[in-house]
Amino acid sequence: MGCRDPSGLLSPYNFSRRVVGSDDVSLDIAYCGICYADVIWTRNEGGTSKYPLVPGRHEIVGIVKEVGSNVVERFKVGDPVGVGAYVNSCRECKYCNDEDLEVECSKGAVPTFDGIDADGTVTKGGYSTYIVVHQRYCYKIPENYPLASAAPLLCAGITVYTPMMRQNMNQPGKCLGVIGLGGLGHLAVKFGKALGLKVTVFSTSISKKEEALNLLGADNFVISSGQQQMMALSKSFDFLINTASGDIPFDLYLSLLKTAGVLALVGFPKEVKFSPASLSFGIIISTKS
Repeated sequence: MGCRDPSGLLSPYNFSRRVVGSDDVSLDIAYCGICYADVIWTRNEGGTSKYPLVPGRHEIVGIVKEVGSNVVERFKVGDPVGVGAYVNSCRECKYCNDEDLEVECSKGAVPTFDGIDADGTVTKGGYSTYIVVHQRYCYKIPENYPLASAAPLLCAGITVYTPMMRQNMNQPGKCLGVIGLGGLGHLAVKFGKALGLKVTVFSTSISKKEEALNLLGADNFVISSGQQQMMALSKSFDFLINTASGDIPFDLYLSLLKTAGVLALVGFPKEVKFSPASLSFGIIISTKS
């Protein structure tokens, strides 16, 4: 399915993928997640969309149907695999090799759709029957793991899991607060519980309470607009992870952290605004005149 103009409307679209190279993997796509990035690019909200455009940016899972001659160890035909946000990079610069940060490739990593691939063609995403990628950007999925469940882990899952691991949010018994319970938040809760943390969900919507406590297993649920309830939790948390896209009162949330606590931001608010006093003195300074 592709779109041909900024209306963002999708309709059947036929095209050909590039030939499978010696280091490539070709996979039949079983599932592809939907992300707001797909909406942004199909509507050309960033001003860079190249039409016709096939969305499906980074939650692609399927079964390997062909491998290149150099793909002899990592993958074989029939393997369940996933493809994320990138399908290629220079593989030579310091970020690609020394630091294993190919998304920061000095020459520019090639995104799964709307990028320029090694052969000069425009990449097309996962709303399609199959895809061809360099083996480095293809990931093995454990046998018997449901592919439909694996797809969201390539975006929402890795978005919360990475900072949790990097910031040591994996210490059983410690307290984690998850701000927002959308696509990212519910996975942060599940990871937190699996890692043995005491998890509290912060939300502006009481309708999320049953899901948080009974479905996902969170230990506590807090309506974040309740000032008294929030203030009563001062210095209670080792970790906070903000998955909300809306603006939040950062000063208030910073006051909930214990000394040397960590707040990880993976949501997309319009701005991040807080007083240095929240960090230096652990107090909230009113900004009202």
